[in-house]
Order: sequence, then C-alpha cells, then structure tokens
Amino acid sequence: MSCLSARTGRQRQRYEGNLRLVSGCIPYRWIKDSTDQTGETEEMIEVLMVSSPKRDDLVFPKGGWEDDETVTEAACREALEEAGVKGILREVPLGIWEFRSKSNLDLCCTEGGCKGYMFAMEVTEELHTWPEQNNRSRQWLNIKQAFSLSRYEWMCSALEEFLRVMEEERKLEKQDDDSIGCPSSLVADVSESQSMAPPKCYKRSSTMPHHSMNSKKNILSCAS
Repeated sequence: MSCLSARTGRQRQRYEGNLRLVSGCIPYRWIKDSTDQTGETEEMIEVLMVSSPKRDDLVFPKGGWEDDETVTEAACREALEEAGVKGILREVPLGIWEFRSKSNLDLCCTEGGCKGYMFAMEVTEELHTWPEQNNRSRQWLNIKQAFSLSRYEWMCSALEEFLRVMEEERKLEKQDDDSIGCPSSLVADVSESQSMAPPKCYKRSSTMPHHSMNSKKNILSCAS
C-alpha cells in the first residue's frame, strides 16, 4: 500500500465561472525499439494512460486544480496520484480544452463543465505503489494505440499537439547537430497530416544526445 494519499474533497477547488479548472498531463517515455541498417538503436516514444474508475476507458491523468497550488503543481500531483509517475513537466501547456465530464456531475460542477490545462511530462520515475492504484491501472501505449483508445475529441486534440511539440523538438535537435557538424539521427515516423493519419510511433536514434534537466527550456522538475 502506498504511503502517499490522494487529495479528496472540493473545498479548495478552483472555478472559472461555472467551469471547474482541471490540470493534467500526457506522460511519455523513450524505449529501445530496433536497430537500423547502420547499427544504431532507435527509440520509440510511448505515452501513459490510466483506467477510469467505474468506466471502461483509458484517460490521461488529470484532476482538479486547487487554490493552494500552481497549475503545473496540480498536473504533477495528479500524475503522481493517478499514475504513480514523476518526471519533468514542460511549463508551457499543450493547450486548454473545455469539455463536459462523463463521470458523476459532482466530480466537475453542477453543470458538468471543465476547463482543462494539459502538459507534457517526460517520466523519470515509476513508483511501485501510488495513491490511486486500487482504483486505476496504468498502461504504456504507442501513439497509434493511444489515438485509438482516446474516446473524446479533446484527448485526440491534445495528442496531436503533443506530437507537434515532439516534432518541433526534433527540429531543434537537428539544428543543434548541424551547428556542430553532426548529422541528425532522429527519425520521426509521422505523416504530414497528423490529425488525418495518426502515426504508429515516433522514433529517434539512441545515439542522439538526450536533453539533461539543465539543458531543457521552459520545463519544471517534478521529481522531488
């Protein structure tokens, strides 16, 4: 059993008009996938989803943003409580989406409306026990699987924005490589129209220097 506990109650919940403010993230990691013809090992990106209590679907960890924390702190807390992961959270949100809660209305507000801030988190630690593990299971998925299991339009939109951010990072890494005379070995298995044809995976070569925490820009460490 986890020594940590999840927050309960709605006494500190933030609202904007009739909308309950929610914060969450798309946790991701790079895993070794295959070795190409040059002998370089490729890495594939996976995202983490969690099961919904009392419903047969998978979602990204998210929950109420409370008045004693920042929106990024709320996203980190929800990732820990619901998915049992810690990591590096990008301070710039992937976007802000309004949606109606599909669960009990009192989990959002009387009208069931939510305004959600979603971030990208590179996972650095997976806990063996976490606060909501009795009610939620977690599952790592490739991009194609994540799209197919995202039941709601806002989740697909968040995934598309996540891929755009990953592609932008790839371009910046390529520029860094070119500036020191090294060819880029990052490979993105992404179509020109991500929203029309979601990619099966997103890859890079493991010989590509990985970002350290100090070299990242606009990020927040949430591993403490």
